[in-house]
Amino acid sequence: MELQKLVRYMLDMGEILIRSGAEAIRVEDTLERIGKAYGCARVDVFTITTNIWITVHTLDQSVSQTRRIRGYVIDMEKVEKVNALSRVICSNPLPLEEVHDRIMQINQTSRYSEKTLLLAYLLVASSFAVFSGGTYMDGFASLIAALILRIVQRMGQRIRVNIILLNTLCAAVVGLVVMLMVSVGIGSQIDKIVIGNVMLLIPGLQLTGSLRDLINGDIITGLLGIVESILKAVAIALGFAILLLQIGG
Repeated sequence: MELQKLVRYMLDMGEILIRSGAEAIRVEDTLERIGKAYGCARVDVFTITTNIWITVHTLDQSVSQTRRIRGYVIDMEKVEKVNALSRVICSNPLPLEEVHDRIMQINQTSRYSEKTLLLAYLLVASSFAVFSGGTYMDGFASLIAALILRIVQRMGQRIRVNIILLNTLCAAVVGLVVMLMVSVGIGSQIDKIVIGNVMLLIPGLQLTGSLRDLINGDIITGLLGIVESILKAVAIALGFAILLLQIGG
């Protein structure tokens, strides 16, 4: 029973890492070290973006468990907290009950507030619009479009719209809003305004992590992440393309 608990808690930590944006090699190395810290003779871990498989071996028994991973949100704070917990365990193994309590505390860690995220959206969108050559009025238009983009994203997340479809919808809405604003004199350069909002949608961090997985030799995980990133980018382009085709652009 203790070995079963250990493997379950290892899976809990691995799930937090994967869902928070950690690369596969970090997850596998962390879980292997934790298992050996508790006296396992051998720990086999295989991780991809949607699953974790663990088999631990002691002198008299072996235990295998798997965990299906559904959805993720980049959260480097949780990654750091799990890493800190793993270092504590490796230096001085904690009672399993305490490990469970700490995992629960990490899971309950809140991300940035919605107000903070919204402020970041507004600053990023307006800054990139101006940085790419737009006027200050273009930056203001991009700020308004970013506000509407965030509202659409939140609505889509609440009703659990598929991320690919949501990206297409967000791109189309942003394009429509930008065109309407330019038509009434709010901003003048559609491309510069749109660029500011596209920066909020492109999966740059995910693509970087996938390339890192690929370089580290985790071919399956890296390819899965790259394909997903490409699909998201295509969805963004498709959203703008559909809008342009509808208005005859």
